[in-house]
Amino acid sequence: MISKFFLKRPIFATVLTILIVLGGIVALYALPIEQYPNIVPPQVQITVSYPGASAKTIVETVAAPLEEQINGVDHMIYMYSESSDTGNLTLNVFFEIGTNIDQSLNNVQDRVDIALGQLPEEVQREGVIVKKQTPTMLMLVALE
Repeated sequence: MISKFFLKRPIFATVLTILIVLGGIVALYALPIEQYPNIVPPQVQITVSYPGASAKTIVETVAAPLEEQINGVDHMIYMYSESSDTGNLTLNVFFEIGTNIDQSLNNVQDRVDIALGQLPEEVQREGVIVKKQTPTMLMLVALE
C-alpha cells in the first residue's frame, strides 16, 4: 500500500530521501562525541592493612568506623568493603557520574582522617591509603 504511493510519486520519494540524508548529516555534526564516555561512576578506594587480624576483627574495628565516617560524603552513590583473613581491608566508594573526583578524594581523605583516631594503633602505624580508582573496562569483546 505504502509502496504504491511512492511508486506513483517518484519525485516526492526522491525529495523525502534527500531530506532524510540531510537530516542525518546535520545530526552527525550536532551530536557530541566522546572517545571515552563516562559510563562508570568515579571511585575512591581506601586500603588498610592490619597484620594478623581476622576478617571479623577488621570488620568490627576498622571497617565499621571508616564506613560510619565516610557514609554521606557529597555525591556518594554507594560503597562496599571487602575484608580478608590476611589482614587487608579494601573499601570502595562510588560517586555520581560527572562528580569532580579530585574533590571527592579530598572529602573522603578528610573523613578518613577523622576516623583515624578510632582505629587500632597498629593500623595507624601501617597507614591508611586513599586513592582514586580508575574505571576498569566492564567488558572486552573481540570480534574477528
